[in-house]
Amino acid sequence: MANTARTNSTTTALTTAETAFELLTCEPAPLVFDARPVPGLPNRTMPLNELRKLMLFEDYDSDTTDALWRQLAHHAREWGPAWVVGAIGVALPALTHLAAKISRGNARHADDVDSEVLAAFLYALRTADLEPPRLWLRLCWAAWRSGVAVVKGIDTEELPLDLTSGSRLPSLPYGHPDLLLGRAAAGGVISAEAAELISATRFGDALIEQLAAEQGVTASALRMRRRRAEHAVAAAVRRGDLSGPDRATTRRTTATAV
Repeated sequence: MANTARTNSTTTALTTAETAFELLTCEPAPLVFDARPVPGLPNRTMPLNELRKLMLFEDYDSDTTDALWRQLAHHAREWGPAWVVGAIGVALPALTHLAAKISRGNARHADDVDSEVLAAFLYALRTADLEPPRLWLRLCWAAWRSGVAVVKGIDTEELPLDLTSGSRLPSLPYGHPDLLLGRAAAGGVISAEAAELISATRFGDALIEQLAAEQGVTASALRMRRRRAEHAVAAAVRRGDLSGPDRATTRRTTATAV
């Protein structure tokens, strides 16, 4: 059987980006970041590779991280390709970790995962709203979702390599997650607000912290609300209540009549 594990010599989108970052930050003229406007960082300029080490080994709060990534994103958008490479280089340790985690058990798709993780991060870096909080988390979340989609998409379209006999399990008749949530809300399993909360935070770009601030509640309370709703949906799925567009409504009507 062919060895599908990564080796140190493997060239992927992420390793190519690392090589470009190393060239960009080498002496005698490394690309320099002005850390003085960022609260919490040293009050000086520094090469980007030094900045990356700081972010790896020092513990900074979300205000510092957000300010840093707002500045890096502005530079990437306004100051040309070198700063695009530089911003990606600062993020590479995290992106490499995300890609490796997604590819674990799916090593034959590692190149595709690396490419999608990098492309999604770059797209978010260029287009994300820079004002809401948790910018770094939102950038990483975009990269994670795109990488996971590669593995899920391939795994649902291709038989496993070690499948010897039998047949593939049929797809459950639930369709897209938003359709499932819509059925759950229509059937009274969860509220429409809970369905929107799950959809926005699990499949969209919204962050629990951001929604909690908008609603005037704590993030932990909103997570608990989401968890209860997800458990209710999972129980309904196990019962088969959501396997068709009308079944949940019929069951609710019957239960109400009783």
